[in-house]
Amino acid sequence: MSTVTARIVGGAEAIGRTAWNACANPLGRSDPHPFTTYEFFSALEDTGCASPRSGWQPVHLVLTDGDRIVGLMPLYAKSHSRGEYVFDWGWAEAFEHAGGDYYPKLQAAVPFTPATGRRLLVAEDAPGDASTRLLKAAASAVDQLGCSSLHVTFMTADEWQQAGQLGFLQRNDQQFHWQNQGYVSFDDFLGQLASSKRKNLRKERAAVAASGIEFDWLTGRDLTEDAWDHFFAFYMDTGSRKWGTPYLTREFFSVLGERLRDQILLVMARRGRRWIAGALNLFGEEVLFGRNWGAIEYIPFLHFETCYYQAVEFAITQKLAKVEAGAQGEHKLLRGYMPVATYSAHFISHPGLRKAVSAFLREERAAVSASIEHLAEHGPYKKDH
Repeated sequence: MSTVTARIVGGAEAIGRTAWNACANPLGRSDPHPFTTYEFFSALEDTGCASPRSGWQPVHLVLTDGDRIVGLMPLYAKSHSRGEYVFDWGWAEAFEHAGGDYYPKLQAAVPFTPATGRRLLVAEDAPGDASTRLLKAAASAVDQLGCSSLHVTFMTADEWQQAGQLGFLQRNDQQFHWQNQGYVSFDDFLGQLASSKRKNLRKERAAVAASGIEFDWLTGRDLTEDAWDHFFAFYMDTGSRKWGTPYLTREFFSVLGERLRDQILLVMARRGRRWIAGALNLFGEEVLFGRNWGAIEYIPFLHFETCYYQAVEFAITQKLAKVEAGAQGEHKLLRGYMPVATYSAHFISHPGLRKAVSAFLREERAAVSASIEHLAEHGPYKKDH
């Protein structure tokens, strides 16, 4: 008789670093995916960024074989749809107008982080059907926890296909990623662009340099509290103007810097001795993930240089395979970042809502596919690239 069972355990602390990371990094890589690690989730939860008070109640789902955790799905009960980057506000509004309660819902995601990665974390010695068991258990938890639905966002393509085979509704969106084709320098990368696009990038970079801006790459022990103080000021200034109340606290950055410092790149823009802007990146599994940015001065093209071109420079220097620059932004296309699909899967209990969402997603998937194809045809690279 199988001893494998699934249960809700609450927060990351209840699982522990060793058990969590055995599932998140079963191959024992020295550069694990930063956004599936215990260190990242615990930093969010320990500092109150992802907490019941912020509308992110941790209800992580674990799969156990006897007394060992062999599988894990990071899971939150949500009282809103903020901080997800896969938008379902229209679904919520329609369901509530029809007399239903869309919230709470279950969200299998990395809070505030639109980065693709595994959502079904399975240990090396887990049963072969562990991923399927996690998906089925999470779907069962919808009714058990009194929720309307389950949303698994920014999952891998393989997980998306598996969820679809189990009856989950499938959704696509698009992001823009830069691919390293074995470049040895930034100029080598520029050489692969069409002439007009290459001139535009050089013009933008020259304008920033002419403004007297230089850049510091901070990682490891260079991530001092002074650096975090400056970056948080940039983050709050820009975030408050764009979103009202930014999600992340000053304490979060300190804790993150302690726990994942060797997988953090903080790009800081400096005029003389004074930092005026910065971009936070994390890296692992040969990918650089662009996350948060802010500035206290406006300088033309500074955002592009700090967030996109410096990321490409770092990736080339470190021989990373890819840069994921975050959500949205067709302006990234002209700067060498190409469109790619992202994946989410959705389990909805109410038959009427499920039927309506299913019809919507069929049309949306076709539109996203057409958009990716169109944008790829009009990319900045030479036609023989």
